[in-house]
Amino acid sequence: MFKLLIINPGSTSTKLSIFEDESEVWNKNIKHASDDIKQFEKIIDQLGWRESLVKKEISSSNHDINELDAVVARGGVALDPIVGGTYLIDENMVNDLKIAKNSSHASNLAGIIAYNIGEEYHIPAYTVDPISVDEFEDVARLSGLPEIPRKCQSHALNLKSIGRKTAGYIDKSFGDCNLIGVHLGGGISIAPMKKGKIVDVNNANQGGPYSPERVGTLPSLDLVKYIYDNNPDKNKFIKKLLGNGGLTAYLGTNDGLKIEKRIESGDEKAKLAYEGMIYQIAKEIGAMATVLNGDVDAIFITGGLAKSKYITNRIIKKVEYIAEVFVYPGAEEMENLAQGALRILRNEEEYLKYEDGKIDVDIFQI
Repeated sequence: MFKLLIINPGSTSTKLSIFEDESEVWNKNIKHASDDIKQFEKIIDQLGWRESLVKKEISSSNHDINELDAVVARGGVALDPIVGGTYLIDENMVNDLKIAKNSSHASNLAGIIAYNIGEEYHIPAYTVDPISVDEFEDVARLSGLPEIPRKCQSHALNLKSIGRKTAGYIDKSFGDCNLIGVHLGGGISIAPMKKGKIVDVNNANQGGPYSPERVGTLPSLDLVKYIYDNNPDKNKFIKKLLGNGGLTAYLGTNDGLKIEKRIESGDEKAKLAYEGMIYQIAKEIGAMATVLNGDVDAIFITGGLAKSKYITNRIIKKVEYIAEVFVYPGAEEMENLAQGALRILRNEEEYLKYEDGKIDVDIFQI
């Protein structure tokens, strides 16, 4: 039996779990008060504070940190583009996380905390399929404007994990089948997965369907005109696009349950906005099927919105002609992280090193 500590920091909380093999035997969600967060100028300044909270919670549990076989961290957004897999957290990775090399987010703290605990207790620290996983084929990087290439960012952890489950259900190896993975959450990722690799994706922050909080693909010339005409504050406008767009912009809420109740009560505006999101999701699935030349073994839908039969039933009706559709409600990040480390500990896979996993995305030098 292997015992694992899972660390998953968010902007206002730090989630912890201990797994014994596939079974979660302890968990804690540490909520962080806004006043506590505000005392730190930068996210990296929270490191010592959050690490001490993690150790305090473990010491107050019934589990001995000395019995751990590994520590597993949520992947940080600061990392360079890398191939998918489970990575040993080393000094090179920690350095990029500390300087927030590509982006700043609380998730960057996970790998540093895991590394520090691993060094102290002489156990390996891993991260699994972070958001920076990039397995694009070169043709998928082209946008039509060389200065602005398409970039691969996705809910890779969940897509890869559920992809493996789906492959098992259709009695195939993950590396031998073609899937379309659909993650439905605050952001939406729709990815054609060729032989286990995410070879394209809409990138939830940049395009594709609008979601409960994000705008998705916008008419580019109208967007340029809006910016020049209104001269919005940059940070506020980004927040509008990524946090107050989509259903939130149309209906004032990102809560699917509330929206469905409004629809049931006859709210036609709510119905139109909800159906518009479903329409765009199905359309994106159809587009991604062309990436696989129509050779699709299965489609799977996962994430928080996959709990809604209103949504999943309507998507299935539109896309089931492509392939059989499997639905996995929710996004079990902690379990998915544990499974990635278990594959290494059981010698089912070999861990990757950060420097070896990096890829060159500059196919057109400007």
